[in-house]
Amino acid sequence: MTDERPPHKPGPGPVPPAVLRSLDLAVMKRIESLIPGEHLTPQTGQGTELAMIRPYHPGDDVRHLDWNATARLQEPYVRVHVGERALTSWLVLDVSASMQFGTADRRKADVAEGVALAIGHVATRRGNRLGVMGVGAGDTRIIRPRQGRYGLLGLLAELRRDGGAPDGATLGQALKGAAAIGRQRGLVVIVSDFRGDRDWAAPLQELRARHGVLCVEIVDPREQELVPAGDLWLVDPETGRQVHVDTRRRKIRQRFAAAAAAERDEVRTAIRRAGADHLVLSTAGDWLRVLAGHLRRSEAALKAGNPGRTAAVNRAAGR
Repeated sequence: MTDERPPHKPGPGPVPPAVLRSLDLAVMKRIESLIPGEHLTPQTGQGTELAMIRPYHPGDDVRHLDWNATARLQEPYVRVHVGERALTSWLVLDVSASMQFGTADRRKADVAEGVALAIGHVATRRGNRLGVMGVGAGDTRIIRPRQGRYGLLGLLAELRRDGGAPDGATLGQALKGAAAIGRQRGLVVIVSDFRGDRDWAAPLQELRARHGVLCVEIVDPREQELVPAGDLWLVDPETGRQVHVDTRRRKIRQRFAAAAAAERDEVRTAIRRAGADHLVLSTAGDWLRVLAGHLRRSEAALKAGNPGRTAAVNRAAGR
């Protein structure tokens, strides 16, 4: 994230090591809350999360004897743990033409790149696997989940692609593909500006039924309101459609702001209805601190709402 960039591609911006370490901890806690434990399966097995204590049966591993329960109940008892597995994460990255827009500190694509690198940094630790789907620039590109550095290399290769093709697959089609290939319960992070057709609403609900889902919405201030800059030609980067606007007219600016706010409200409602977590990041300001703060708050809320081990095991077992 420290590569030198040309002026028209400033990148996600400097990332202080202290903030990255804070983000590392926050993301790991968030992953552990979405897939309880480190990370739990529905079956019992080797792990650190206690499932139950039961009487000893011939053939049980004596190393699993619970000596406190044995002494208290005067018969052998063994500890049964919930099995752990590596977490498989999927990053659905929007690389469409609209992501190249930016009027503040950087482009939306630059913020998306920073989020992808931050998530990828922690999603490939401890043997966990990361898969990448790039959508919006030609055919959807799929990089199968890989462990460790290999997953990050696949992510970097996707980020270096030249986006902007207007005939790419839609986000809804990409989410259908993610649901089809992401059979194993895991974490799905969707990084997009959620512009255009909302064909992603139904696939998002289906995806959320099996996986933990975090929707990271990237916005730019000029997408929400117009400034009185005189006559402007506005171009839709996805379709090439052009519109002439006289931004000196107050009514036009007010109508634009109202329509933009209504559109974002519809996006928020669709994501909330699906039950996915939602975070909005702007091209202005320190996006990384906002990301880390959101994840820490989400983790605190989850702990307050579900502090018991039993509930964690039940969620892991799908009950």
